[in-house]
Amino acid sequence: MRTEGEKKQPIDQGLVRQFLIAAHGNFEEVQQLIEQEPDLVHAVMNWGGDDWESGLGAAAHTGNREIAEYLVGKGARMDIFAAAMLGELEIVQFMHKWYPDFSELKGPHGIPLLRHAVAGGEQAQHVVDYLEMMKLEAV
Repeated sequence: MRTEGEKKQPIDQGLVRQFLIAAHGNFEEVQQLIEQEPDLVHAVMNWGGDDWESGLGAAAHTGNREIAEYLVGKGARMDIFAAAMLGELEIVQFMHKWYPDFSELKGPHGIPLLRHAVAGGEQAQHVVDYLEMMKLEAV
């Protein structure tokens, strides 16, 4: 346990990598790793270039609602891509003010916002409909 004023050490990048790979679909491993190192919930990795990914981002683009909800419950920072996959239309609509051209938004691995919403399945269909409507209005 850290004492007050003791500086936190960076999380081992191998552990971050293991966590991110698990966050693509292995819920049990995600739980075990978060129990082992709670700060993983905020960990990100640059896979190269401008390809940044968090555990929540991994769960969002693969449509793993159970992992995404677990990570948000543990304090993961919600972003527009996770909101789209989770069907959180109000968040997506609010973010539209800051990102007026949704077609330009790319998440981890360059995956577009619409694909994140599609990955959310039936529970995110209203977000898909909204994004498609916004795309048509922009033409």
